[in-house]
Amino acid sequence: MSGHSKWSQIKHKKAHTDAKRGRAFTKIVKEISIAARLGGGDQDGNPRLRAAIEKAKEVNMPHDNIKKAIMKGTGELPGVTYEEFVYEGYGPAGVALMIEVMTDNKNRTVPEIRHILGKNGGSLGETGCVSWIFDKKGYILVSKAKASEDTVMTAALDAGAEDMKNDPGEDNYEIITSPEDFATVKEAVEKAGIPIESEEVTMLPKNYVVLDAKSAEQMVRLMDTLEDHDDIQNVYANFDIPDDVAEKLGK
Repeated sequence: MSGHSKWSQIKHKKAHTDAKRGRAFTKIVKEISIAARLGGGDQDGNPRLRAAIEKAKEVNMPHDNIKKAIMKGTGELPGVTYEEFVYEGYGPAGVALMIEVMTDNKNRTVPEIRHILGKNGGSLGETGCVSWIFDKKGYILVSKAKASEDTVMTAALDAGAEDMKNDPGEDNYEIITSPEDFATVKEAVEKAGIPIESEEVTMLPKNYVVLDAKSAEQMVRLMDTLEDHDDIQNVYANFDIPDDVAEKLGK
């Protein structure tokens, strides 16, 4: 799981940078609007909307922005109608990619994604070409410096977590849940006084492609470019970057 752990931490740090230039706001507003459109504007009865609102609060989105996004989703205010799509493909060294898109113009977005992939050693694939590699799971990272293994394990497993991993080479414990139990486990961990480094409902790979220095640099550039695209909500990939390579990339 180390590959996902590393990238989750990178993304978590990167999200704060994105928020400063408004990119995170744009993506979260889309997510709130679609969640409200599909499941209604009451977050108590709409888990997806509740999760989107939590993300909005994490990046300090004003309450008025959240309210307007919900109202646009429910049709109480006029707004753009977004559609959701998932595209599958490959990155450098055969890394599997799943790209979640929200767009008001599919004919504009797809060629742009194809161009980004082609420019960075990747390509679009057919539906189903890589989806079998991923499982939808709740994923929570807890710093080993902040809590003992027994404390984290008790809180997580008692609340219904599927697994907790303690990789000796990593700085964090990794808690894995079903999507349905994610909120319950997260709440239990927080109630136990355990700080959470990052958390998300994500697509976890069943296996990883370990990258060399050249492929890693290309892969990180591709991920950054894809995630910076306004119509792309999430990118999932099954790459792992060795610690020594990751250290060089971070300099």
